[in-house]
Amino acid sequence: MRITVDGKRAEMSTGRECECEKWNSSAGRAIGTKEDAKTLNSYLDSLQYKMRIAHQALIDDGIKVTAASLQGRFTGKHQKSRYLMRLFAEHNSRIKELIGNGFEANTLKGYITSEKHLTDFIRKQYAKDDIEINELNYAFINNFEHYLRADCKCSDVSAAKYIKHLKKIVNHCMANGWLKSAPFIAYKSTAKAKERTYLTQEEIANIIDKKFTMTRLQQVRDIFIFCCFTGLSYADVKKLKRSEIALGIDGEKWIFTKRQKTNTSSHIPILPNAFDILSRYKDNPECENRDLVLPVLSNQKMNAYLKEIGDVCGIDKHLTFHLARHTFATTITLSNGVPIETVSKLLGHTALKTTQHYAKVLDAKVSHDMGKLKKQFSSN
Repeated sequence: MRITVDGKRAEMSTGRECECEKWNSSAGRAIGTKEDAKTLNSYLDSLQYKMRIAHQALIDDGIKVTAASLQGRFTGKHQKSRYLMRLFAEHNSRIKELIGNGFEANTLKGYITSEKHLTDFIRKQYAKDDIEINELNYAFINNFEHYLRADCKCSDVSAAKYIKHLKKIVNHCMANGWLKSAPFIAYKSTAKAKERTYLTQEEIANIIDKKFTMTRLQQVRDIFIFCCFTGLSYADVKKLKRSEIALGIDGEKWIFTKRQKTNTSSHIPILPNAFDILSRYKDNPECENRDLVLPVLSNQKMNAYLKEIGDVCGIDKHLTFHLARHTFATTITLSNGVPIETVSKLLGHTALKTTQHYAKVLDAKVSHDMGKLKKQFSSN
């Protein structure tokens, strides 16, 4: 039995035989009205009928009809069809089960957004709700990126994040041997990391020296400045316990905590400005009852009050809580000669490359380093 689709063939045995003089090659059937001819022809009719069913099944499942796929479907040896959005939904379901145990709610939120964008893209591009994973190729990825930027108005960085989520699903498929080709092999993201904003020494001093009449603004200011001098993120300072403040290797007070995002250890010596703030809240009732270092509000409220603080202090920059972490990496540490490897350790990063995104080399640092170089050449 021969299957031909677009000039490509697949063949298999019917498991039957017939004498040449009793065979009509143009009709593909046995000649005669005897019982053996009728039985053979009936069997061949049933094979042809089953092949039509296999053909329709491929169409219904949205699988490309080829000689090989028809043969696989007919014999029952076809590979189980796997669909992109089903796999994405399964992935998100697993993450949901692990929230608080290696994953955060915001991580899931990002993957859910990626799932929505992919679903909308497939509906627009293919007029269906899902596609078989073997349809993934370079064109799919390229078209999806264009859709994110043109239709969804995503920034380069956001589009790159959603593409990265898709790549995770693709890598999962490849690791399981479900994909024969690598769709991302020729793809390269053109997104460039956003330039990190940070506060200067003068802006930090302006915020520290400002007198606030409202307790809530003073409290938010203190916590923000504490993070400017420790590099802690919002999630880490919110959960920071008094028991995590202890004597370090130098006999001074250090913070010994684990980053919530990566679960990596972070050991941070407490600078004088940060220690003054700690002392201010040692008798705070809320902190005492919950063994917390500082009374941190919700991230939304912290950012809203920081905007007020920025307006009052005359700072044009968009003040957000995460700005404290950028400020620690640049103004507090790197610009004062702390090596980037040490900064990376203080920030609890697992890779130096991550620190390089935060750490912008300041003109003042360049001037200082070049000044030392000039002196070296002068002395020679």
